[in-house]
Amino acid sequence: MEEQRGQWGSTFGFLMAAIGSAVGLGNIWGFPYKMGKCGGGAFLLVYLLLVIFVGFATMLGELALGRKYGRGAVGTYAAIGKKWTWVGYMGVASGFFILAFYSVLGGMVLRYMIGFIMQIFGGSGFEGLGGGDFFGSFTTNAAGMMAYYAIFMAVNIIIVAGGIEGGIEKFTKIAMPALAAILIVVIIYVACQPGAGEGYKFAFVPDFSILTTDFFTVLKTAAGQMFFSLSLGMGCMITYGSYLGKEQNLESNMIIIPIADTCFAICAAMAVLPACAAFGQEYGAGPGLLFITLHEVFNVGMGGFIGNLMGFLFYFLVFLAAITSSISLLEVCTAYLIDKQIEKGKEPDRKKLTITIAAIIFLVGIPVALDGLGAGRAGGAVLDIPATFLGVTENIPMAIDCWLDFYDCISEGIMMPLGAAIMSIIIGWVIGTKVVADEVAETPGVKLRAVAIMDICFKFIVPAIMVVVLIAQIQDFF
Repeated sequence: MEEQRGQWGSTFGFLMAAIGSAVGLGNIWGFPYKMGKCGGGAFLLVYLLLVIFVGFATMLGELALGRKYGRGAVGTYAAIGKKWTWVGYMGVASGFFILAFYSVLGGMVLRYMIGFIMQIFGGSGFEGLGGGDFFGSFTTNAAGMMAYYAIFMAVNIIIVAGGIEGGIEKFTKIAMPALAAILIVVIIYVACQPGAGEGYKFAFVPDFSILTTDFFTVLKTAAGQMFFSLSLGMGCMITYGSYLGKEQNLESNMIIIPIADTCFAICAAMAVLPACAAFGQEYGAGPGLLFITLHEVFNVGMGGFIGNLMGFLFYFLVFLAAITSSISLLEVCTAYLIDKQIEKGKEPDRKKLTITIAAIIFLVGIPVALDGLGAGRAGGAVLDIPATFLGVTENIPMAIDCWLDFYDCISEGIMMPLGAAIMSIIIGWVIGTKVVADEVAETPGVKLRAVAIMDICFKFIVPAIMVVVLIAQIQDFF
């Protein structure tokens, strides 16, 4: 079965793929703007505590279950007990819907990257428009959105169809070091800009007043960001864990991946927040931070050749981060089809299965590309938002204000925190933390330390935090 599914070729290759899955738009885009919205240093402190008490345990649980049963999310939960199979389907569905909108955003990142390349060589990469005007023009351009969406999805297909070692591992072993190098260059350049110091102060000097006035908002935002960033609750780490050999040290991996992911997130904040401070832009500009605020920073604030060069490097950085995450989402869905073929006694055709599932995801994501990210037909897009289809015209909840938020509500808002909570309950109360400890000990010379602490995390801390996140997400979306 291992030969039919594939395995990681090296520990380094697995770590680059797993860290790449974690490091994506959630780090480079989501983390800085959520940090900016939730008090900077205070948000960072809460985030770090959640990684320690929730992230480590959940990462270990998913990797251990994946390696123990050697299957994707659905097969893993079915092996635990048939009554839990639906939890696996929920993980695959999360990855499915996330990739449907994530790839549209990835295509947009590609367009911005190309725009700065065009300007480096004297072209008009953004049609002479400012950040907000170009964003509105491009998102309502159906042909442009669809074209870049298709290109981004095609890149994912090529990598995942290449297999575990020959595709995903081969790509991430090059992409992740390149991503780190580009991020360092951007950080150094931004640090030299007048006024950047205010951004560092905001990021690393905690203002605890927000924790006394709005602690619940900070907690739910930090927890949601952590789970999305670490690719937890969507089957990615179970699937990646299923390709691990027994010689791989699960305990060290559970520590390295969250720490590396958090370091990338902090580095992204060190690039974005000081840049906003230096060029007079808002820290917490929300989703517009990536496509409007930072476009203004590079295109207008810096300007000239340097502005175009740094803009290209930054969006190339974001593009690499987006790809390393999206291929893990596509692999979750592809692995499900491969496992089903193996169960039927058939030889799986990875390329055919990858193209098939990617084509279905692409079709489902088309509404995200065509509604102008919420503009609807009234705003110049070719497709209306979900609320219009449902006949809701007033007090439109976020869950149906655009197709992206609709899919995000289904996946990140509901299925991810619910799946993570159930996974921790299964480990803590059904099969027992000892199963995870025993799987860790399958590696010669390795023994899980702090088993008692892990037991408390699985039984109480992770489920409690996930229930809080689930309730908060439902409140936000509705």
